[in-house]
Formats: sequence, C-alpha cells, structure tokens
Amino acid sequence: MSDMRRYFEKPEDELQARADSEPVCLYLEVTNRCNLLCTTCPRTFEELEPEADMPWDLFTGIVSQFDSIQRVVLHGVGEPMLVRDLPERIEFLKKRGIYVLFNTNGTLLNEANAERLLGTGLDELRVSLDAADSSVFQMIRGRDMFDRIVRNLSGFRSRQRELGVESPRVSLWLTGLRETIGQLEAFIRLAHQLDVPEVYLQRLVFFNDDPIGLARSESALFEKTSAQEEETIQRAEELARELGVIFNASGASQPRASVKQRREDQPWSLCRRPWTLMYFTATGRALPCCIAPFSMHGYDSFTLGDATQQSLREIWNGNRYVDFRASLMSSQPPRACANCGLRWSL
Repeated sequence: MSDMRRYFEKPEDELQARADSEPVCLYLEVTNRCNLLCTTCPRTFEELEPEADMPWDLFTGIVSQFDSIQRVVLHGVGEPMLVRDLPERIEFLKKRGIYVLFNTNGTLLNEANAERLLGTGLDELRVSLDAADSSVFQMIRGRDMFDRIVRNLSGFRSRQRELGVESPRVSLWLTGLRETIGQLEAFIRLAHQLDVPEVYLQRLVFFNDDPIGLARSESALFEKTSAQEEETIQRAEELARELGVIFNASGASQPRASVKQRREDQPWSLCRRPWTLMYFTATGRALPCCIAPFSMHGYDSFTLGDATQQSLREIWNGNRYVDFRASLMSSQPPRACANCGLRWSL
C-alpha cells in the first residue's frame, strides 16, 4: 500500500496524483551508446546502465500499448543514429500517425544515412552542436568532429532542397554555458550559412552535490548572468531577427527570459511531465522524464517501473508513479525534481 497520503490535506488532492488520461508522449531511449565524450553529460563520467540498444520487440511493444500517443522522442543519453534500424523504427511510428523527433550529434548524418532518414517521414531533427568552431566544440564534446558535422548538415539541407521537402524540420542547439555564451552570435550566423531555420539555447542541468565536467554551478547562467552576457543574448536575438533565423530557448521560452530568476517558491510543482509522458531507457526502465538522468546520480531513486516486467498501464498509475506525482505537488519533491526545478538552468 502506498504511503502517498502523507502529502495531502484533502482526499480530492490524492486523486490528483493519479493520471486521469493516458500519456500522449513517449521518450524512448533507442540506445544508451554514444560516440562522443561530452563534458556536460553524466554518461561520459559513469555507467548509468550497461550499454544496450532497445530491442525491437520492446520498442514496438511499448508503443503499441497506448492508442493515445501523439508524439515519440527517440533519444535519451545515447546517440540515436548508432542504431542501424532507426529508419525502420521511425517508419513504424509514422504508420501509426505519430509525430517523431530526435536529437543527434550529427556525426553520422552522412549522405547514405541522410537519404534513409529523408524517406522515413521524420518530423523533426535536432542537431546538438554546442559550438561555432572546432576548438570550442572539442572542449565541450570531447572529440574533434566539428567540421564533419558541419559538412553532414550542409549536405543534408542541400538534399532536402533538391527533393523539395521541408520534413524533417531541422534545428541547431547550443547548451548555454558561461564558457560558450560568447559563441552565440557566431552560432546563429553558422545556422544561417547552413540554411538551418531554427536555433535553440538549451538548458544546462547539473548535479547539485557532485558536479561533473562542465555540468556545474560555475558554468550555469541561470539567475546570475552578467550585464555583458545579457547583452550577448540580446545581440543574438537581434541578429537572428535580421537574418530570419528563429531563435528560442528550450522549454518554449524566449532566450533572455529563460535565464531570468523564477519567482515560484516551488518551481518543480509547475512540471506536468509525469501526467503527460513516459520515458523508457534502452533496457525498459521507466523514468519520470529525460532530465532526471542529468539531475542526480543513479536511477534507482526515481525508477517508476520496468516495461520488461509490467504493462504500461500498471506502471502509469502504479504506486511508484502515484507517489512520485504526489511528492512533486508538495514542498518535499523527489530529489531529482528539486535539482531540476532549481538547477535546470541555462
């Protein structure tokens, strides 16, 4: 029996911790393998789970359990394009009428793979580049592959123009760090040069007690940007307008607004991910969202179920999920959410 009642003053509050509707979004970590060594990623510094690709039967079995799914995101802590049958997985989802997207580091977006992707019906392709030149890229990403990614992306956009297709929608992403914010204007110019229509400033999430690499408080901009850094973001916004590049921040916010102090006393309580989406690792472990692995070490304290042992419905309103939602609405949130709500900063 769950002990979630300790969080509530009224019986109706308890019901709010149950999801009345099925999830509309799935995050499926098709692989936890990666070919880069990013200094902002916990995977670089510790083994989160044994290396694996999500088996086809597990992948299709998860997707097939809910008719409510409208959107599937095919990334987690790994590089999705390492999975050989990724195009087939996208096609499987598209036949079900699902909106499909994933983040990639772009290293494998060569001519052959680009051709395969362009035939799948993929809706959105997000390229995490994080730098506007090779030296900064190597500092952030751990390997010198900047020029290859730029060539790949240029070729991909050229092929899209040749075919006259707008899908997938392509965007470039830069993680907002004190070490990289000076690259922002050059990054927008690079996007314009490559004919990439959108740029996003991505939040940095870092561990609270034990920072790793550049995922640390000192690198974060949130609530402590200098006047010079704010001016840099403003100039980047103006440059983007001038060049016709769409410039936003992750979380559907404006770039300058995204680094401002949040006035909510309990910022985590605004999150509704545990009522709308489910995230599964490559091995079938259910986590609350894609940010959780970046907010604290280890998965055990926020594992909500196992898709290899339980149905999704059993997980969705099982005791662990209900308890998790309950504490998220309280002044004592799960540790992963407290770190995220306070430290998901740019």
